[in-house]
Amino acid sequence: MAIGETNARKMDDYLRAVREVAKLFQTDTVYVIGSQAILAHWPDAPKRLRLSHEIDAYPANAREWERLNPGAEASEEINALFGQGSLFEQRFGFYIDGVDDTTARFPPDWLGRAKTMKIDCEGRTITAISPSLEDTVVAKLARLDPRDREFIAEVHAARPLTIKRLLSLFTSTAPHPMLLQQAERFLAGLKG
Repeated sequence: MAIGETNARKMDDYLRAVREVAKLFQTDTVYVIGSQAILAHWPDAPKRLRLSHEIDAYPANAREWERLNPGAEASEEINALFGQGSLFEQRFGFYIDGVDDTTARFPPDWLGRAKTMKIDCEGRTITAISPSLEDTVVAKLARLDPRDREFIAEVHAARPLTIKRLLSLFTSTAPHPMLLQQAERFLAGLKG
């Protein structure tokens, strides 16, 4: 996510992604995870937090859809129609990255903190669910690649994170001890 690489994502992009996934899978619930889940909680977050070129999403009925479509993967279906290099990306300036319920590692109770929104989609009510900002940061702690580090640092600069709380949430995901040490070192080094 290089600064200036793309226009900042907006709530309209989030809603478009949810509607497209809902229509494709005829589902009433869509999960949006990853960095752009921030739009659900903080639609006017600083631009640098909304520069991702992708919105990660999956339908709640992905496993059922896959059973009805043997050999097909819901995430691959999303990527084929709305993914990187698609006509969708050319038209709207971002793409939908098809993910699934195993892509991110969240605390067991993350749904209790998730943002749930009701969205109209061609006369149907769709529920969009996104993890809280804290739980999004926790999922990023599990990888801590350079983009994750940048995102966490930018969040902390804009809205200081409670390090002890994050470590508690991260610990609840049962990370490998090396990952926990890595997360502790990274969080201890955050300015603030």
